[in-house]
Amino acid sequence: MRRNAPVKDGTQDQLDAVTLGQFLGALPPEVSVVNDAGAAEVPLRWVEPSELDDPTPYLMDGEFVLTAGLPFRGGGSSEAKADGYVRRLVAAGVAALGFGLEPYYDAVPDHLVQACRRHGLTLVEVPASVPFAALGLEFSKLLESGNARVFRQLAETNRHLMRAVLSARPEHELLAALIQRVPVWAVLVGSDGRVRARAGAAVGLSQLQPLLKKLLGGSGPRVETETLEATGGPVLVFGHPLRSTRDATLGSLVLGTEKPLTPAQNNVVSSVVGLLELLVRQRTSGSLAPSQLATALLLRPESLSGGNSRELNSLQDLLAQSVSGTRPGPVRVVQGVRAEPSTAMADGPVRELLQWRRFFDTKMVELTDYGFAAVTRLKVDETLLAEVEQLGWRLVVGEPTELPGLAAAYRRASALRPRVATARESLREEELTWSVTGLLGSDAGALLAARLLAPVLELDAERRASQLRVLRSWLGAHGSWDATAKDLGLHRNSVRRQINGVAELLGIDLGQAQARAELWIALQYVDDAEPADPA
Repeated sequence: MRRNAPVKDGTQDQLDAVTLGQFLGALPPEVSVVNDAGAAEVPLRWVEPSELDDPTPYLMDGEFVLTAGLPFRGGGSSEAKADGYVRRLVAAGVAALGFGLEPYYDAVPDHLVQACRRHGLTLVEVPASVPFAALGLEFSKLLESGNARVFRQLAETNRHLMRAVLSARPEHELLAALIQRVPVWAVLVGSDGRVRARAGAAVGLSQLQPLLKKLLGGSGPRVETETLEATGGPVLVFGHPLRSTRDATLGSLVLGTEKPLTPAQNNVVSSVVGLLELLVRQRTSGSLAPSQLATALLLRPESLSGGNSRELNSLQDLLAQSVSGTRPGPVRVVQGVRAEPSTAMADGPVRELLQWRRFFDTKMVELTDYGFAAVTRLKVDETLLAEVEQLGWRLVVGEPTELPGLAAAYRRASALRPRVATARESLREEELTWSVTGLLGSDAGALLAARLLAPVLELDAERRASQLRVLRSWLGAHGSWDATAKDLGLHRNSVRRQINGVAELLGIDLGQAQARAELWIALQYVDDAEPADPA
């Protein structure tokens, strides 16, 4: 018997699953390989103990089955039992069999060893000192560390893909990045059937013609697959159509591989397909709408107000295309504010711009010093709002408007943005109370009260309450001494003396209408205010 050689746990360029070799290399040295069927590179799905005579109905392919030998005991030929048992495991795609010593056997039966050699199944001896649970725990640890490694690799891969998109030859660089991380060759074909880019050793284009015919002639999201014969053996070929927003086929990505891809590798393929679709859509007429709209408005800004109806309708059509709509309709201005400075994306402005385009399904996005501004046809429902807020952002969501009202809608959103930044809460313009206090908000109002009324708020509780009561009554009576005296039950001279004292304490000229207005607003929030920090 020999011990399986440990597998080095180095960072690899290509994404892959936990293999049988990695698992065996991580086990205690007491566990030994009795029969090596050369399956070290086989992906391992799970470790499953079972004492059933036939566990295969309950197994998935790629499992490591553990048994203490109970299926081989009882009447009948032991050799026949072992042969049938192993044959069923191999047919079910089991990666390896672990045989535990004790309580039934003190060594692996020879007839089981022979059956494993005959049918090509890796057999592992597990001594009594190593419980089956320990093997399952070791696999879980390896799976967890493997998942963490895959997540790191996926993050690095996505950064690599984004750099490829921004290169001088984005399509070629994307395919090169793909085959570096996923064991495939790749061919990018245009809608005319001609090769636009390729990476890796691909089969001849003539062999791909039946697959390309199905890809370019079909509709809807799909994946077409075929098995082709190549020099090194059969190759699994699968193709992805690259589609426009209106489901026109703009091209195809065809990939070839000798073995099925792992979920992580398929994730990378999906990202590449999405980026290629984005690139090819830039060459379609619909994607030119934002530049046409911007050119018209820059050169003829009067077309929004002084232009004829035909010209305005044309601009509204361009706006609809720019926000991924099929017909002109109301749009909204959305402004995003970072709740924390750390919410700025580390991968750069292009990644951030693409993110907001995807979120709001629009090409009309601008990155700004405070965050971003977007024009969208979406209503920005609670689900979308929650998703954006989870990323550390807060939104001003404007009311629906048409193209001529966009500039005014942007100004209204900009006026509300400071309130969102201060309160760190998103708001919808249509739910807002249009008053000074409604626009100011409780947080900003409390801050105003704390600043303007600080000398009064620092007095002892009795004097503070008295002076605030006199000031509130006097301002509510529009500065009338007699009305204030009647309201408070005081002599008018007493009211005059107290108001003059408040004005002197606050350092404010109460003869100015603006000063009285600001104090009246501040008084609405005084209960929430704290004295201002002297510093």
